[in-house]
Amino acid sequence: MDQDLKALISRIAEALDRLAPPAPPSADINEAEAYVWHAAGHRLEAVPKVNRVSIDLLVGIDRQKEILLENTRRFAKALPANNALLWGSRGAGKSSIVKAVHAHVNREMGGPPGPLALVEIHREDIPSLPALLSRIRTSKRRFVVFCDDLSFDGQDAAYKSLKAVLEGGIEGRPDNVVFYATSNRRHLMPRDMIENERSTAINPSEAVEEKVSLSDRFGLWLGFHNADQDTFFAMIEGYAEFYKLGVPAETLRKQAVEWSVTRGSRSGRVAWQFVQEVAGELGKKLE
Repeated sequence: MDQDLKALISRIAEALDRLAPPAPPSADINEAEAYVWHAAGHRLEAVPKVNRVSIDLLVGIDRQKEILLENTRRFAKALPANNALLWGSRGAGKSSIVKAVHAHVNREMGGPPGPLALVEIHREDIPSLPALLSRIRTSKRRFVVFCDDLSFDGQDAAYKSLKAVLEGGIEGRPDNVVFYATSNRRHLMPRDMIENERSTAINPSEAVEEKVSLSDRFGLWLGFHNADQDTFFAMIEGYAEFYKLGVPAETLRKQAVEWSVTRGSRSGRVAWQFVQEVAGELGKKLE
């Protein structure tokens, strides 16, 4: 290659390096209450303020709260605890309950930052989960690794690496880590994918077992479903009271019925969106 061309390419590469600053260093695993894991660069980013609501404002999922709260308390105290799969309807409070339970238990134990850290890993970064566990395995802190909206489609083989990490690998899950995931699917796979495996496999039952065994790695299965009307009203009235909206309950209920009809469902998410609408109309901030 011509020397002048080599020099030109070298200068261009150096200029691009200057334009693209290096990724920030990974956060100290002892400094924050919550983190986001970035597979690119294998680094943890501290979250200054977690987007969550108080556990007392989560209405209609009392049994789920009780079970997950007790499991998280045991884990925080270094007692045996299970991985948890929260599955069911969209907007029913699955991710909200994970964040609220983490905050509640951490504060019981002197946080923030406290001894219990929440680490969110995105679904597409699941293949890098072993690297994350290696990073936190030797820490004195305890970690709830959380994946929101976890599911697998088509020929996605990432579920196999997750299975190995949760229970079946040589190292297994570290003692200071528990894995919480939310999904709209109980078995993390679409039904047609499972049925296709059944119809094309030489041994259908073995093929299906391979697909659904991932969910078996979760000791806790917590189901979430759409709320009935009374529970939906209770959610809204709880938010209205907490944020001091000052709207009569009867007025809220009439407006809430219309709102839920236009959305086609009753859930915690729909209730929160309705409360945001009312607060906006009143010119009040939800703080």
